[in-house]
Amino acid sequence: MSEGLVPKGVAHVDLGVTAEPEHFVFLLLPNLSMLAFSAAIEPLRIANQLTGQVLYRWTMMSEDGQSVRASNGVELGVDCAMGDTPAGAKVFVCSGVEPEKAVSKKVADWVRYQWRTGRTVGGLCTGAYALARAGILKGRGLTLHWENQLPFRETYPDLDVREQLYVIDDRIMTCGGGAAATDLFLKMIYEKHGPMLSQAVLNMCLHFVHRSEVDSQQSSKSASLGIRNQKLLQIISIFDEEIDQEILLDDIADRVGVSRRQMERLFSHHLGRTPKRYLMDLRLQRARALMAETDLPVSEVAVACGFESTSHFSKRFRERFGVSPYSFSVTTG
Repeated sequence: MSEGLVPKGVAHVDLGVTAEPEHFVFLLLPNLSMLAFSAAIEPLRIANQLTGQVLYRWTMMSEDGQSVRASNGVELGVDCAMGDTPAGAKVFVCSGVEPEKAVSKKVADWVRYQWRTGRTVGGLCTGAYALARAGILKGRGLTLHWENQLPFRETYPDLDVREQLYVIDDRIMTCGGGAAATDLFLKMIYEKHGPMLSQAVLNMCLHFVHRSEVDSQQSSKSASLGIRNQKLLQIISIFDEEIDQEILLDDIADRVGVSRRQMERLFSHHLGRTPKRYLMDLRLQRARALMAETDLPVSEVAVACGFESTSHFSKRFRERFGVSPYSFSVTTG
């Protein structure tokens, strides 16, 4: 546990006398995102360093008290096994890849107990899986890394997943991981100690701008694909929204006011693919994500991604990824 960790530094913020230090508890799960964890804990360390005071203390736990290997292979030591936490502590579950596998019943029970005894509970990156299994997210807004949102929605269809950097809903705090963890923790520093310190921490992180809660995790389709043609963007949006349905390209062309030939030219010029190829790639990528992080059978994945039959899905999946969906689900299960 960081008992009064105040590193020395050149920059300084005169904060005056402050109240009791705030305590954070980080539960590290196997294959956690090291980027999200460090992006959360570093603003706390920097706040202590800038003020020369113990504004924040933190404890790192794991399920069994043993070190935890992050998704990048780095082994992280912890202070203790999960157990008692200080009254008023904020408890954050740090997760990463294969989040469902990392959440045991013991972890879910512990998270639920923290919530029921009045603590703020949060999830970094895919930590929302632990909160969902603990049963504390019903009626709450939440977020997690954009890559994991689709399989999460399939597993927990009744929960309110929002495509935001972070979400604060009373005593539930979740963020998409990565640098979004810094934005969330800067928000807490701002609310506790004001804009002077939060701005100084932001500058020390070379973060440049404190993004708001409602900012999107991903760049727009226009920016990410490098295109500005509104007709093409409209077609792609329809593909995304209706991927589980039968999509007739001629009908889509009519809906956006272009001919089928114009549609073909737009995809060829801007994306180097036919509309049919783009749609197939989109469906296969979504299917792969569902199979990697849910227990849905192959037949249900095929339906959820708009394939006309399981056999057709299996054939296309093997062509694209070099393995059958059945074998893929075994190796990732």
